[in-house]
Amino acid sequence: MTYDAVLFDFDGVVVESPSSQRLSAALDRTYEQLGRSEPATETLQALLRGDFESIAERCRSLGIETDAFCAQAAREMVRAQCEEVERGLRSAYDDVAAVRSLELPLGIVSDNHPSVVSTLLDRFGLRSLFETVYGCPLTPDGLARRKPDPTNIETAMDSLEADDALYVGDRTVDVRAADNAGIDSVLLSRSDDDARLEADVTPTYHLPSLSQLPSVLE
Repeated sequence: MTYDAVLFDFDGVVVESPSSQRLSAALDRTYEQLGRSEPATETLQALLRGDFESIAERCRSLGIETDAFCAQAAREMVRAQCEEVERGLRSAYDDVAAVRSLELPLGIVSDNHPSVVSTLLDRFGLRSLFETVYGCPLTPDGLARRKPDPTNIETAMDSLEADDALYVGDRTVDVRAADNAGIDSVLLSRSDDDARLEADVTPTYHLPSLSQLPSVLE
């Protein structure tokens, strides 16, 4: 198969994934600053699902403005992730070096906040590799575009003028998003624990490392 662009998920593919405990702690701080107390883990799961209605209902029950909550949560979660990097708790994967050899237009399509993606790309000296970068802000529209919604993949393809792209991710939802966009997918499984798939999900390629990606594109 010939492709005219390659798109990558970010967390778990280009850089190590953020700590769920630190993200929950960031949401704890968000509630504290708004004078409220609520189970942060449940809110984090709603954010990861892109379930804005659940978040809005939670805010209504607590008597706080949803926009104010999302803005504060975004600040805290961005700060928490940037601090992870500065403290050496999170880094880019070594096998990203293989991406440098690719001669196709490249892009990032992530569910993480755009500020985090841009900051970490700059921090690890990877920004010049990718011609287009899309993330999901903590807004109703941003959460609605979380995968498996294909909108950001399709928008990235348009910006790269690509008709046949390949999407590289590390989760079942990435494969579903590629399917929904009508393109092929790579499921990256760096360990046996990552290799579990839902029965109705079949990636086009299943690789243990990005170092094998150039051979797929030959």
